[in-house]
Amino acid sequence: MKINQNSRREFLTTSLFAGAALASCHTNNPFTVEQLPDIKPSGEMVKLLSVDGEIIEVDKAFLKPVPELPTITNTEAREGIQGKKFVMVIDLSRCKSVKKCQTACNHMHHIHPGQNWIKVYPMQEAEHTAPYWQPTTCMHCDEPPCVKVCPVDATFKRKDGIVLIDSDRCVGCRFCMAACPYSTRVFNWEEPTLEKEIADKPYSCESSVPQKKGTVGKCDFCPDMVRQGNLPHCVSACPNGVFLFGDLLEDTVTNGAETFRFSELIKDKAGYRLMEDLGTKPSVYYLPPANRNFPFENPDAEKHVD
Repeated sequence: MKINQNSRREFLTTSLFAGAALASCHTNNPFTVEQLPDIKPSGEMVKLLSVDGEIIEVDKAFLKPVPELPTITNTEAREGIQGKKFVMVIDLSRCKSVKKCQTACNHMHHIHPGQNWIKVYPMQEAEHTAPYWQPTTCMHCDEPPCVKVCPVDATFKRKDGIVLIDSDRCVGCRFCMAACPYSTRVFNWEEPTLEKEIADKPYSCESSVPQKKGTVGKCDFCPDMVRQGNLPHCVSACPNGVFLFGDLLEDTVTNGAETFRFSELIKDKAGYRLMEDLGTKPSVYYLPPANRNFPFENPDAEKHVD
C-alpha cells in the first residue's frame, strides 16, 4: 500500500501544534467555540491527548498545521560550510547545448517561466574560428562587485566562497545586477507559480526557495544539496559531464562519474576564468573547446538562414 507522505506530514505537524497549544492552557479542552469564537466548526472530530493524559475530541477546524522549519538557521546559512572553498569547472569541449543543466536548475529552484539562472550561449571568437557552446552560471567571485554595492546586505559572500542572495532582505534596487559584469542575475517581476506545499515552506537563503516578487535571483551552487554531500543540480543533470564541482582546499572536482585533481586539470587543459582583468577572481573555471566531443549544431541559427 502506498503511503501518502503529505497526509502523514500534515498529521504530524497538526498534532505538534495541538500539543503545544494544550501545554499552554489550563482547561481540559481549549478547542471549543467558547474558547475560539471566530472559528466555525467543521463537524469533523479529531482525537488528541491532553496534558492531563485524557483523550479529548477536537473539531478539525480548530487545528492549524505548523509549517516545516528550516533544517539550519539563517545565521548558519549565511556563514557557510566551515573548512570548504567551493569551485566549479565547465568543460566547453563536452557541451552540446542539451540544456539539461538549465532544466534541472529551473525545476528545482521553481524559477519563473522565461527566466534562467544558467544560460547557454553560442560563441565564436572570430569569423574563421570554430563556434562552440558556453554555459554561464554565477561566477561566485572571491571579490564580488555585487556584494560591495548592495545597500542592505542582501547579497553576501560566505566563508566557503558561495555568493548568495537573502530575499528577505532584498529591496529590489537591482544595484547588484548593474554591478555584475557577467550578467548572470535576473529580476523577479512577477510572483512565482508554486505548488502550495512549496509556497508554504519557510524561506531559506540556502535553498533560494520560494523566490519572491520584486527581488533578484541567480545561480547559487545549490548549497542545500552540497551541505548534504550531494552535487549541484546542474552537475548531476548534465549527461555529458560538462560541469565539475568540488573543493579547492581538497584540490578535487567531480561530475559524479569522474574525479580530477583540480590543479592538474586546470594546468593540463589550459583552464581559464572569464574577464580575469577585472580582478573579480571567479570561482568558475572554463576548459577550452579543444578536441570537442560533439560537432557544433545550432538549430535556432538555421531558422534565420535565407
